[in-house]
Amino acid sequence: MKESLSRTKYLSMLGLLAAMEIVLTLTPLGFIPLGVTKATTLHIPVILGGVLMGPLAGGILGGVFGLLSVITNTFQPTITSFVFTPFYSLTPEYSGNLWSLVIAILPRVLIGVFSAWVFRLLRRAFKGDTAAFLGAGIVGAITNTGLVMGGIYLFFGASYAAAKGIARSALLGVIMGVIGLNGVLEAVIAAVLTVALGKPLATVLRRMR
Repeated sequence: MKESLSRTKYLSMLGLLAAMEIVLTLTPLGFIPLGVTKATTLHIPVILGGVLMGPLAGGILGGVFGLLSVITNTFQPTITSFVFTPFYSLTPEYSGNLWSLVIAILPRVLIGVFSAWVFRLLRRAFKGDTAAFLGAGIVGAITNTGLVMGGIYLFFGASYAAAKGIARSALLGVIMGVIGLNGVLEAVIAAVLTVALGKPLATVLRRMR
């Protein structure tokens, strides 16, 4: 839809979705408690940006998400924040580096890009929006969880396992458990919210032509 919007309206929508990311990051709205775990909603504006305005907008919003992750983990760190920011370390052994930026930013950029591509493919295949919104939401959520956890395993496996107090040999199972539990829950939530928010926003964008 980007091509049918004026530059001002396009930037306005981009700014609105970026502001939504900031609000979700700074408030409990960014996490939904689900009993034994919490599912994030921080990737929803990125998915919506990709779906509604194309892969470039989705990538930009993903970059914003990534930068917010770096900032949050730098100034409000947890025991494993070093995997998301090079500016924080627990000890010399548990220290962030340039790979931290890759994990924090690249998967989030790809959320928007992949969501946009999947939406376009499914929209053509099914000749409608609902299946395309659902598919984009699922792919965006899986991209986030899968690539972030995969990056942690590849680049910080030993130090992440030590910080979490688990054996290095058990880490793959723990990560697969996170992907299986959080990833599935977040994919379901993302699919529902992408349809619920994407359809009315698409209508608004059409009226802004």
